[in-house]
This record gives sequence, structure tokens and C-alpha cells, in this order.
Amino acid sequence: MRGRPVTCCFTGHRPSKLPWGYQEKDPRCRALKRRLQDAVDAAYAEGFRHFICGMALGSDFYFAEAVLDLKGRKGDVTLEAALPCPTQADSWSRQDRQRYADLLAQCDYETVVQDHYAPGCMQRRNRYMVDHSALVIAVYDGSAGGTRQTLEYAIRRGVSFLDLRTEEV
Repeated sequence: MRGRPVTCCFTGHRPSKLPWGYQEKDPRCRALKRRLQDAVDAAYAEGFRHFICGMALGSDFYFAEAVLDLKGRKGDVTLEAALPCPTQADSWSRQDRQRYADLLAQCDYETVVQDHYAPGCMQRRNRYMVDHSALVIAVYDGSAGGTRQTLEYAIRRGVSFLDLRTEEV
């Protein structure tokens, strides 16, 4: 089942804004992943069954993995990849592209918001996710950027959000 009342999306920081960068074995990263899993599980307990992820590096990957874990435990969960454009991962490292491809292969739906890269396509992807959701889960440190813009858009649209602030990790 898809649709705004049962849909939750995610916004969060890429590795460059996370205190541990790419070091996912860092205890702070592990703690955030546990908090994300708890937030996804709580959303499920509240009736959310469809989850949308923008599939960016860092926090988005953690969110997708948490949803896939939930999906493995509960049969009625779907994961949608909302891609800003088909070339999103082209400049990433080989390892990151492989992880992206592996996650994408496990998604139930794939929505490509724009058929080519252009300035603003990431923001269009973020607005798409908020417009199709009743809840936004965020990993946010208070800084300017796409995560803040997405949360501000959610507030303007009256969409609830849960902020898993990075400094609490």
C-alpha cells in the first residue's frame, strides 16, 4: 500500500557533515544506526508501511538499511528509492556505487524525479518525498543545506517530522 497516510520519508546528512565521516564502525555511527532502526520500528508501530529514501550517501543508506531490516521482519513493508536523476551515483567511489546498486535492487519502487542532472534536481527529489509522506525522519545537525531545506519544506506543508539530531549520538 502506498500513499501519504502510511508513508514515511527520510532526509539526512552525507558523510561530509557527519562527525565520523565514512567511519561507520565509529561508536557514534553505530548509535545513530540503532536510533534510526528504533525510529523506523516506531513508525511501523504507528501504521507506516511505505518508506521513501533519496538514496544519497551517508544517512540515506543507513535509513534504507534500517527499512530493509524491518522489511525482513515484517512482510508488509515497502521501500521506494526516490532518485533525483539517473546519474546520481556516477561520480561516487566503486564501493559506494556497489552499495547503492545493492540497496536499489532491494527497493520495491524506483521513482526518478528528473531524467537528467540539472541544478535543483536534488531539491525536487526532496519535495517529492515530503509531498508523498505523512512523516519525515531526519538526521540533522542544525546546519544549512539540503536537510534543513527539506525540513523547512515539511513544516510549510504541515508534514510531521522526527529529528534525530547528530549531536545526541
